[in-house]
Amino acid sequence: MRRAYLGSTRLFGVLMLAIGLVMVASTLARGGGPLALGVILGVMFALLGAGRLLLSRERA
Repeated sequence: MRRAYLGSTRLFGVLMLAIGLVMVASTLARGGGPLALGVILGVMFALLGAGRLLLSRERA
């Protein structure tokens, strides 16, 4: 059970990271600036996903 939880946590972390990067790229491609809503939310999603991945590492 713990293994499935860890796997799903990592999967959602990767998905959130990817969604954030796609949001930033899409916003910038459409002419948005660095303070555009899509960039800000995309960076937040990417940081949240990276944080989930970092915290889900197994401790030695």
